Amino acid sequence: MAAQSHWPAVTRDAVLEAELSRLAAELQGDVGIYVRHLKSGRGAAIRADELFPTASLIKVPILVTLFDRINAGALRFDTTLTWTDSLRYNGEDDLFDKLRDSVKVPLSQAALMMITTSDNAAALWLQGLVGGGTVINHWLATNGFDSTRMNSRTPGREGNRTAMGWGQTTPREMAELLVRIRAGTAVSPAASAEMYRHLTRIYFTGEGLSAIPPWVQVASKQGSVDRSRSEVMLVNAPSGDYVVAVITKNQRDTSYGATNEGYVLLRKVAAQVWRHFEPKNPWTPAEGVGNFKP
Repeated sequence: MAAQSHWPAVTRDAVLEAELSRLAAELQGDVGIYVRHLKSGRGAAIRADELFPTASLIKVPILVTLFDRINAGALRFDTTLTWTDSLRYNGEDDLFDKLRDSVKVPLSQAALMMITTSDNAAALWLQGLVGGGTVINHWLATNGFDSTRMNSRTPGREGNRTAMGWGQTTPREMAELLVRIRAGTAVSPAASAEMYRHLTRIYFTGEGLSAIPPWVQVASKQGSVDRSRSEVMLVNAPSGDYVVAVITKNQRDTSYGATNEGYVLLRKVAAQVWRHFEPKNPWTPAEGVGNFKP
């Protein structure tokens, strides 16, 4: 699939791209990678415009659509919602699934937990609240995202759901969505600023984020299903912001431990890109830091 002309041009960095291609080849499966240094335009694109499963990356479009509805006055950020048992997703890691029926929950907290702890039950609740996948897909299409789509619980997209799961995207589009949030052009400057704050409060710091110094701010989102691992990060680095998106599909390794090939790839790519753009700021994680990762 050719790159869409409305996306910023990337000056392909041959050294970086060769190293990332080598890392991608280590995974038994398919890999897409997109990197862009926002100031210089240098970067890399490896299958960057090919469709991949979003897994939980789809929560970023849910967040953007939610804030768009709030910005338009259709919803209020200070709304109090009422949880019901019919909303249960039965995800063992979802805190919202553990709520009692009729518990009151601030919409703002549901939005935060959808991103920070990647709570699936909260995400599905908010997906329905904004009007469902059709509304989310309308926002994406209207704003130039030609490939990123919500599939689950969206009429007419049952075939896409079977092929790609909850949602589908390309590494380039998912990365550039974070760039628009950073730039204040997704929805409005005020909405974008608060979305960016949410994306800098991630609970799952064990993959790509673990390769970035903890004193450097990063906006990010992670995703995983059996045969796919993904992470998108916008790094506020000393030499200038850069964005990285890595998504896999058709992975042979379907384990969920830290040694999963996809998780290893996310860490290696993040470390390599940091070294490439920040040669004057070398950093490696402290020994034993894995004991403190969720």
